[in-house]
Amino acid sequence: MDILLVEDNEGDVRLLREALAHVNKTARLHVVGDGIEAMAFLRYQGQYLDAPRPNIILLDLHMPRMGGIEVLTQLKADPWLHTIPIIVLTSSPSEMHIAECYGLRANCYLVKPQEWEQFERLIKSLNDFWLTEVKFHKVGRPAV
Repeated sequence: MDILLVEDNEGDVRLLREALAHVNKTARLHVVGDGIEAMAFLRYQGQYLDAPRPNIILLDLHMPRMGGIEVLTQLKADPWLHTIPIIVLTSSPSEMHIAECYGLRANCYLVKPQEWEQFERLIKSLNDFWLTEVKFHKVGRPAV
């Protein structure tokens, strides 16, 4: 199971790695720091020529260079990428952000808890559903 985490906060990356390691030792977490890197990863550009196609994307909203809303917009408009489930994982509980993300066809919107135990519980529930129960369609690389 390949997961692409699009997150610029190193502390949040570390927390997610730790929580995921507790609940799923086989998941492979790939991390990029902003939307521009995410698009390069997903389009096999630059240093990401050999990147795997992720089964799911965990997407933060507030990042430098290209934010999560723009990434979500581009992904859902791309015929080859729009089928990858996108889970918005952000600190923003804003109703405006929630409505905008679902309007752009995000598959899920999760607010990062402040406490470790709650964060670990959230990642466990994410694992139990998205990484255990959901069946994914295998897709090869696009023709170049």
